[in-house]
Amino acid sequence: MVNIAVVILNWNGINFLKKFLPTLIKYSSLDGVKIFIADNGSQDDSVSFIKNNYPEINIIQFDKNYGFAEGYNKALYQIEAKYFVILNSDVEVTENWISPLIELMENDENIAACMPKIKSYNNNNFFEYAGAAGGFLDKYGYPFCRGRILSNIEEDKGQYDDTKEIFWATGACMFVRANLYKRAGGFDGFFFAHMEEIDLCWRLKNMGYKIMYSPKSTIYHVGGGTLPNNNPHKLFLNYRNNLILLYKNLPSNKLFIILFLRLILDSLSATIYLLSFQLRYFFSVVKAHFSFFSSLTKYRAKRLELLKFGKKFKHNEILNHSIVFYFFFKKLKKFSQLKK
Repeated sequence: MVNIAVVILNWNGINFLKKFLPTLIKYSSLDGVKIFIADNGSQDDSVSFIKNNYPEINIIQFDKNYGFAEGYNKALYQIEAKYFVILNSDVEVTENWISPLIELMENDENIAACMPKIKSYNNNNFFEYAGAAGGFLDKYGYPFCRGRILSNIEEDKGQYDDTKEIFWATGACMFVRANLYKRAGGFDGFFFAHMEEIDLCWRLKNMGYKIMYSPKSTIYHVGGGTLPNNNPHKLFLNYRNNLILLYKNLPSNKLFIILFLRLILDSLSATIYLLSFQLRYFFSVVKAHFSFFSSLTKYRAKRLELLKFGKKFKHNEILNHSIVFYFFFKKLKKFSQLKK
């Protein structure tokens, strides 16, 4: 059995592989660590490049692009390990990036998953959008991070250099116990990409486990490598998947009111896109809502299945206020300014 499997899902990412594989191999040469590249039907020369230059790397090939969520499921269910390290291809790791997180999990069996400090590859002094120093949700289901509130990204001045329980660990670099990943059902393949890691972490928390952040490990993330931030399809996935995330995981006493308010807030966002003539974004939100409502029948059974875990998680890491209200009306743009 492989003890630690570092798994990169690749799709036409040969440039990232050329750039970041040498550092990954250099700083991952530990006993029990194996590196896997799961290729999601790439049409570039990614696979041949790996075979010719890094024969020590294990390759799993797929016939087409299954997306982030299902692609990882297909790969991870083929690998036997104690820990999975889910790592984006556009990440530069640093020295001693693995050991602190594995030690954290080895010392506490109640930790299901954890993440390192995520900083920007293009602006090294700042946190990176997709995870920063640990992920959280507000009362309406909007994700934010220590170090990143909506669009505002903080400079890393050591203000979040404490090991802390969080709500979700980023999919850019997530350490997760392999047996719990599989017991929880892995990522939700229907999500395709975006928020599948929040959904998984929520399920793990509902099973009674903790998600942690440790500043003792740091990685640098490029971000937006597959879908740029201004991509309408990315906007569609974010809106749709966030609604599905809430429908699947919210406790019954909060489900209706929060979904109702979210639909109003989403409608306001769509109206702003329409009035500012950003029609592609407007239709992305509309399409997301249609897709969400058409999937309710499918997800009702999943929700009922997940409800049995509900009493184990008190939702202590959910902000009891609106991050949108804090950001736009109270002008609070740093995590350290927020109050539960």
